[in-house]
Amino acid sequence: MSILKEFREFAVKGNVVDLAVGVIIGGAFGKIVSSLVNDIIMPPIGWLIDGVDFKDLAIVIQEKQGEAEAVLLKYGAFIQNVFDFLIIAAAVFAMVKLINNLKKSSEPEKEEPKPVELSTEEQLLTEIRDLLKKSN
Repeated sequence: MSILKEFREFAVKGNVVDLAVGVIIGGAFGKIVSSLVNDIIMPPIGWLIDGVDFKDLAIVIQEKQGEAEAVLLKYGAFIQNVFDFLIIAAAVFAMVKLINNLKKSSEPEKEEPKPVELSTEEQLLTEIRDLLKKSN
């Protein structure tokens, strides 16, 4: 019974809910970035290289034989996914940097504590202590 109680406490913690929201938002964000790459960025790049669509780039390992499909090494799809990753990484970096800057600007600046000034007696006692340490 204690395992169920521990799991319930874990599941209702704010971190788990935050993680779930992050995963859902991340999935939607991934679709937006994929559309940006596929529909906005890659067509001009394909046009610059004479209309080649990266998704179609492949090396034929084995030709189609009867009912069996051809075996292809689809390096174009890999290039497309690398572009997706780089753009997603750049976007996430920019968002995190923006959020950190917003956090810094909203937090009041913490003043460094000023060193405590010792009274004359404390200064003398400190000097005596230091001299005793040196002599031993």
